[in-house]
Parts: sequence; C-alpha cells; structure tokens
Amino acid sequence: MSDATALTADRILDTAEEVLRRYGPAKATVLDVARALGVSHGSVYRHFASKAALRDAVAERWLARVSTPLIEVATGPGPAPRRLRRWLAELSGTKRRMAREDPELFDNFHQLATLSEGAVATHLEVLAGQLSLIVADGVTAGEFAVPDPAVAGRALLQATARFHHPAHRADWNDPGLDDDMEAVVALLIDGLRIRPAT
Repeated sequence: MSDATALTADRILDTAEEVLRRYGPAKATVLDVARALGVSHGSVYRHFASKAALRDAVAERWLARVSTPLIEVATGPGPAPRRLRRWLAELSGTKRRMAREDPELFDNFHQLATLSEGAVATHLEVLAGQLSLIVADGVTAGEFAVPDPAVAGRALLQATARFHHPAHRADWNDPGLDDDMEAVVALLIDGLRIRPAT
C-alpha cells in the first residue's frame, strides 16, 4: 500500500492506540506508529503536525469514549435528581470498568491524558457542562434552587471526584464505594434543593 492509500486520521489513531498499548506513552513514537501502518513517518505528520498533536488526538478520543455516552443521560427525559444520579453512576461505572477490564491500557491512557493538559481541561469542561444542563433543567422544573447551574455543575464534578477520577483508582476496589457514592450524591442533591438565603 502506498503512503497515500487509505490512510486516514482514524486509522492512524487506531494504530497509535495499539502502539501505546505495546510500548506505553513514554516510549511510543511517531516512527513506531508509521512502522505499524507500513507508511513513512511523513505520512503520519501530514495528518498530525507533531508527536504532541498525535498524542493529544489519541487522548481526546479516549476521553470522548467516556463523555459522549453521557450526553444522552444529561439531555434525556425524567426528573433532574434521577438523571443526576444516573449520570454520576454511569461516569463512575465507566471509569471503573475500563480500569478493571484492561488495567494496563487504562494506566497508559491516564498517563497520556496527564501529558495532554488541553485535552483533559476540555474533557472536564464537557463533563461539568453536562452536569450544568441537568442542574439547569432541575431549576426550571422547580426541583433545584441554585443561582448558577454552571457553578453547581463544576462543584458536583469536583465533589464526586473520588468515584471517577483516576487519581482515586486505589479506592475503586473498596466494597463500600457504591454506598459511599450514594450517600454523597444524596447529600449533594439535598443541597441543590435548598433555596439560597436572600
């Protein structure tokens, strides 16, 4: 196959993921990706201007696998408190499942995401934005009473970090984790219902 034939950004990203799995983010290079594809490294650079750009694109795609399915929960029907519980449970469940099913790949992608600060910042904004949508719907329906849904969305994400942030992965095997999460979420939902003092 020539360099130009059937080489797409998605195909490069698929191969880059496999290379990362094999070598880890510290050792994987654009040349490794090009070799695995059977093309020159210049062909890869035509799609991604640098190693950092390729790394960021892989991280963005991996993080999108977490955030994209949550859009349906954030924008779906039903009372806001129930959607908020489901959204947080699905975020936590997805991260924990990924870590359990392929711990080595999860560690590699966590390292990669840590190197891609822009991708992580965007991912966190997307997650907080989805939470803000749920809170705003709850305010509109009279289920929540908060002055700024965007602030509340960010706070919810931060307050529940133990249950979904990879830095807390060691806690995810705790048999009481689901009970702890339910208690925290119940407390947060009660707080969203309290009318602010005027």
